[in-house]
Amino acid sequence: MIDRRTAIAATIGAALLAGRSEAQTAPPAVIGKSVPPALPEPEETIDLWPNGAPGMPTPPPVEIVTERSTDNGVNDRAAVGISRPRMVVFRPRVANGAAILIMPGGGYARVVVDKEGYELGRWLAARGFTAFVLFYRLPGDGWAAGPHVALSDAQRAMRLIRSRARDFAISPERVAAMGFSAGGHVCSDLVARFDAKTYAAVDKADTLSARPLVAALVYPVVSMRAPLAHAGSRDLLIGKTASSALEDAHSPNLHVQQNSPPSFIVAAEDDDTVPVENSLLMRAALKAAKVPVETHLFTHGGHGFGLRRVIGKPAEIWPELFLNWAATQGFA
Repeated sequence: MIDRRTAIAATIGAALLAGRSEAQTAPPAVIGKSVPPALPEPEETIDLWPNGAPGMPTPPPVEIVTERSTDNGVNDRAAVGISRPRMVVFRPRVANGAAILIMPGGGYARVVVDKEGYELGRWLAARGFTAFVLFYRLPGDGWAAGPHVALSDAQRAMRLIRSRARDFAISPERVAAMGFSAGGHVCSDLVARFDAKTYAAVDKADTLSARPLVAALVYPVVSMRAPLAHAGSRDLLIGKTASSALEDAHSPNLHVQQNSPPSFIVAAEDDDTVPVENSLLMRAALKAAKVPVETHLFTHGGHGFGLRRVIGKPAEIWPELFLNWAATQGFA
């Protein structure tokens, strides 16, 4: 005989195990790494596509993860050749009912693992949010979807999170998105074109909305037009000889809708990689569409600061500013 409390605990435990058993592909790992993991590694993943990602190139990309750090106290990994796009999950000890999809940067040449992925996942999970770090396909790898491929993965990820809301004790309405640099372009594209048909539906999850409740664009790549475009991201996304029409098709600021989600934008004025004018263009587009937007431009921070590179600087407060603002939008 078992009492009611024990039965409930067993049911919850079984549900959690069922959710975890759906993981298919391990989180990215470094072969022959010289720097060991500085913090416990996540183990739970969710593959985006049950029958493999659509439009696989021939030969398929080969995933390689490199460790760029020489400091045993911190990791700085980068993944290339993403062939099985997936989410790595950070569950909070006590879920607050809200979730966030994180899209790291990497100039569309790679996906940054730690600085703009796992570190934010741990930070958010420690505050009650269920965080999903997205390893999206890279457009330069030859996928059939071309420049739409990363947006397809982001749309699919949003829908999958909502379809599994009960597994994670989250509200399907309270799902946000956050993107950094080129991942900020993916996120900006999601803000502007969340309802664009970029892939054929594969299951019931695809009947759900891909629109985030709110979005955070962190030093985002936005424009594909010179001179503001980040050259590396532009070349890999649409090609060096892209027409002006193709540039415009993949500049999210030109496609913001009146029902685009409220957005939070943060960047540094001294960013010498992605001009801060990218953030201003997106802000202006959101304002013109009468979409709520919160913007913070810091004097110092450069590019790619994430959490670690603004410690002790005024920009260190940006994640708290985001959560405070998101609370006014019904998220946090």
